[in-house]
Amino acid sequence: MSYLLGVVLFALAILISVSLHEAGHLLTAKAFGMKVTKYFVGFGPTIWSFRRGETEYGLKGIPLGGFCKIVGMTPQDDDVEPGDESRVMWRYPVWKRTIVMAAGSITHFALALVTIWILAVSAGLPNPDFPTTDAQARQEPAVIQLSQCVVPENAVRACTPADAASPAAQGQLQNGDRITSVNGTTINSYGDLLTTLRGLKPGDTAQIAYVRDGQPGTTSTVLAQTQRPPLDDPKGAAAPVAALGVGLVPSTPTRVTYGPIGAFGATADFTGQLAVGTAQALQRLPQKVPALWTALTGGERDIDTPISVVGASRLGGEAVENNAWLVFFMLFVSLNFFIGVFNLLPLLPVDGGHIAIAWFERARSWVYARIGRADPGRVDYLKLMPFTYAVILIGGAFTLLTIAADVVNPITLFSR
Repeated sequence: MSYLLGVVLFALAILISVSLHEAGHLLTAKAFGMKVTKYFVGFGPTIWSFRRGETEYGLKGIPLGGFCKIVGMTPQDDDVEPGDESRVMWRYPVWKRTIVMAAGSITHFALALVTIWILAVSAGLPNPDFPTTDAQARQEPAVIQLSQCVVPENAVRACTPADAASPAAQGQLQNGDRITSVNGTTINSYGDLLTTLRGLKPGDTAQIAYVRDGQPGTTSTVLAQTQRPPLDDPKGAAAPVAALGVGLVPSTPTRVTYGPIGAFGATADFTGQLAVGTAQALQRLPQKVPALWTALTGGERDIDTPISVVGASRLGGEAVENNAWLVFFMLFVSLNFFIGVFNLLPLLPVDGGHIAIAWFERARSWVYARIGRADPGRVDYLKLMPFTYAVILIGGAFTLLTIAADVVNPITLFSR
């Protein structure tokens, strides 16, 4: 039940975000005096609506987004009523049109920034000093977190009754113990522990010295077997190695909370990281199509593949089910930021395409004026329709592929 609640809550959050996106267009267009005839949440048949002034507001039957109708977005629009010629959007200065078209993405960015700031002063943001690579982790002191078992294959999954019990637990080690030596070899870091264990064999007895609550101690245990790639080649072929059944407890916390003022700087830093990650994700989109097809046809789903609104909602459901509200809100932040950036791409029919054309017209007019030629006027959107249809076709196919993969073989963050 909590999973279903999470799915609904996340889907509702997305719907609200998209509705606010359209409200950004609505409010800025009205502020500049442009004529806005419709603002609806959803698509399809009208469930409920009312008119205030010249604008009809309402709710449609299919809650998948929304729309805002601004009269005369292009010179080719033929829905201009007599007397409204001066209020059509395409006649306004380029800077005003840019603000109106960018207002949707700015709304998404604002939602993300406000959410990040709230998280910074409440639940905390990811600690920038937390080790995120194997090399960084291996420099940490060998303070351990016990596993309940040793999984024999090279995989991350829940324990089963068939899995070998954790040798560390059998040796009476505890969470938070810092291992200082194994079979007489001094252990100064987690990397030393891994290297020393790789020098032993499954079934060997390990004599372990440790420090617990400032007091030294010793124990012995028989090492189990698992599969791991070489330490110097994480992508290499896995081979049988000795396992103690422990993980690393980093010396730095995973999250950091900030005061109301300090949270602004932390929000800016985190947003910068988010921007870089989003740009990299957009660059990788074409490369991920084969991986999505593999997931759809029965292969393993790569956690780094794109997700649709369906997949994001499912992850939101998992987060609520596991009481991981920070994950829920981070998903909300990431999705809003991604939508904001995507809508600014210079491609029709998204907002960035209209902005790009407006500035192209402005630059072309400036150049023609400098060389003494007549202003060529506005771009003919009808000539761009084949390109627009191609973008819609490719984007639609990619969206359907992603949704299908999210239904058939979804990404999961928690064991269910």
